[in-house]
Formats: sequence, structure tokens, C-alpha cells
Amino acid sequence: MSSVREVKVTTEVPGPLSKAEAEKLGSFFDNRAFYFVADYDKSSGNYIVDVDGNQYLDVYSQIASIPVGYNNAGLIKAAQSPEMISALVNRPALGNFPSSHWHDSLKNGLLKVAPPGCDKIFTAQSGSEANELAFKAAFMLYRRKERGEGVDWSSNEISSCLNNAKPGSPDLAILSFANSFHGRGFGSLSATRSKAVHKLDIPSFNWPQAPFPALKYPLDKFAAENAAEEKRCLEKVEELITTWQFPVAGLIVEPIQSEGGDNHASPAFFQGLRDITQKHNVTMIVDEVQTGFGATGKFWGHQHWNLTSPPDIVTFSKKAQTAGYYFGNPRLVPDKAYRQFNTWIGDPARVLMSKAVVEEILANDLVNQCARVGVALYGELERLATKYPQLVKNLRGKGQGTYIAFDTADPASLVKTMKSLGVNIGTCGTQTVRLRPMLIFEEAHIPFLISALDKALGSA
Repeated sequence: MSSVREVKVTTEVPGPLSKAEAEKLGSFFDNRAFYFVADYDKSSGNYIVDVDGNQYLDVYSQIASIPVGYNNAGLIKAAQSPEMISALVNRPALGNFPSSHWHDSLKNGLLKVAPPGCDKIFTAQSGSEANELAFKAAFMLYRRKERGEGVDWSSNEISSCLNNAKPGSPDLAILSFANSFHGRGFGSLSATRSKAVHKLDIPSFNWPQAPFPALKYPLDKFAAENAAEEKRCLEKVEELITTWQFPVAGLIVEPIQSEGGDNHASPAFFQGLRDITQKHNVTMIVDEVQTGFGATGKFWGHQHWNLTSPPDIVTFSKKAQTAGYYFGNPRLVPDKAYRQFNTWIGDPARVLMSKAVVEEILANDLVNQCARVGVALYGELERLATKYPQLVKNLRGKGQGTYIAFDTADPASLVKTMKSLGVNIGTCGTQTVRLRPMLIFEEAHIPFLISALDKALGSA
């Protein structure tokens, strides 16, 4: 049976029923960012349906978070299992009362696909929370090293921290990059540098911001310039670490800056970051919230880098259908219980769903499929870039699965036109259109996507 379905759009987008539903919702819930109201019961595979009956090829996939398609049979089976019913009905406080299923759920799911060198995990409920927890782990490790192994907290540390004062509440920093996005919590937001709408009016920590390489495309024509740009950025990273007004305990970086505009860097840049973090005893945190779980043609985006040693912490969410962070160093486990803790520590129901996702990905070799399909898709987009050189600029993502993007003059208008043609697609940064297909996206879906893009660009 073909995975390609009919695509039809018979109303404006959003349609009248979507608008009516959104208006009802708006009486008690912020509806200002909605595109259309979906009918998930009628959606399947790579296709999303709205309440007006319009059907779209979905290459945005719930902001890059749907891994194996709408109403996937394997996930439905997992949702109907006795283990899932128990997890939902008896949601446990996992730190105190883990269920008898918890060990196997983790071992046979998330830990089966753990990044190389990371054999430990802490689960969470969102990407923002995963990064917040990673920052905490980095800070506690830094102070543990300063204090000395086995040295207990002083009475002064204990009393002062309750007043948000030193030495119990020390001045420590996380270094992040210009145009980065790491979440909307207080710590993760302090490390986010992409758009003012995220940060305005919110108090933030005094943490350093390094430049992220601004590469020129096509890459093969600007090799020398790009190498010089990456060298400049690495030098600035080291300068900030060594001169910031208080210690930099951790560095966080995305394999591809996603919300900030799909910005790439070379493996050599990330290898340089790893060398610098090791040299200066800085915890390297790789934010794989959007790039993880196969989207770049490898299970983890940082596997493209060929690092000499693994990152210290890898955070995840989105396509994993749950969240948390992986690590390998046992000293990243806090020195006392309850330091990295909350009531639920994630959600066993979501971890069970993640286990089903892992099984689907491995059984169907979807990471390799994503890499293969990405090659074909990129080739077709190169053809459009040649046809519309003023509208498809800086095409990027070659060799990164289907994690592909390009810059254009008016991305919002292009995306609106694409919806009217039956393709749900997204933007990022200020001038970028990004593709975020699901892992089940196939070569057979490419012709319709390219045809729609051709029409949309031709009418721009």
C-alpha cells in the first residue's frame, strides 16, 4: 500500500471551521499563534488534516517533534498496553517510588539508543527542563571539583544559599552562542539568544555569549573564508572562558542552530569546542532537542563531528516524545540525593511511548532512510535554487538527512502559499524556510513537495 495520499485544500487557510474553533478557544486560551485547528483522528503518516477537511503533506511535523507519523500503528499498540494504562493511571513519583517496569522501559528504549560514551540518563518533561537540569549538573560538578572529592558542604554554604548569597549561591556561568535557542525557563532562557520575543521583560543571568560561525554558501566556494570565521569564533570562545568575570562551568551548543535560522558549522569547529572545553575544565552540553532521534541522517546530530571524546551531556526531547539528558561521567550524578529531583522526574507514559518510537526507528531502519531520502531531496532543492536564485538562497543541510533549509525574501508569505497548495512547512530565524519531515518521509513524497515549492516560488 502506497504511503502517498491525496492532498487537497478546498478552503482558505485557516478555513472557516478552524477560525470558529480558534475563536472559541481564544475565550480562555491564547490562540494568537495558531495556523489551523487539526483533526488528528483523520491525520495519518506524513499527512495532517484540519477541521475544514483540508489535507496537507506535513514537512513541519509539530515543530520537528513527530518522529514516525500520525496514528502510527506501533505507537497505538504501545498506548493500549497494560503498562501504559498503569503508567497513566498511577503516575509515580519516580525518584521515590519507581515502578517495576521503569528499569526495563529505560534500558530497552532510551538507553538502547544512547549517544556513544553516555550510559546514564536523567529524564525530564520538556527540552527546556532538560537544559535547565543539565546546567544544574554542570554547576554541581564544578563546585564538587572545587570543594574536593568527599568534602562536605560548610555551614556557611548551607546558610548562605537560602539567602541567594555566596558562597552557597556562587557566581557561575553557562556560555552559549549568538542566535541560539535552548528553551524558555530562567536558565535556558538566559542561554537563548535568538529572538527578543522570548526574552523581553524576563530577568536573566549574567552569562557570556560567543559568536556562532556565519558561514558563506556554497561551502565549497568559501572554504578559506569559512575556516577563518570558525577560527575567529573559537578564539572568542576561549577568550570568554578565560576572561569572564566569574567561572564558566558549562558550554551549551546546538549541532544546528534551529530556531535561530538553521545555522551550521563544520565538524572541525565542534572538535575545536571539545578541545577548548576539555582544556579549561568546562562541561560541554550538546543540545539535541531538535536534532536528535535521526533527523540529520544519524541518530544524534553530534555523531557527524567525529569527536575524540564524547560530549559530557547530551540533552534531548521533541522526536524522542519525552525529554532528559544523557551523560557518562559518574561524577555528574550529584553528591547527595534530592539535588537533581522533582515529583515525577519525567513521565513513565512518555518514556513508554519513546520506547515504541525507538522500536519503530530501529525495525524500519528509519535513520538510514532519512539520510538516503535527504540526498534526493537536497538534489531537487538545488535545482530550484538554480531556477530561483533570488528566492532560494544559502541552501544548506547537505549530508544532514532531511534537516534542510534555505533563505528567502519573504518566508512568511511563502509558507502561507505552501499551505494553500497542500504543504505544511515552517520558518525559523528571520528569513529562513526550514524542512522538518518525519523519519518516515520517502522519495515518493518529494515530487509533490518540489512541485508545490516550484509553484509557490514562481508566484512570489
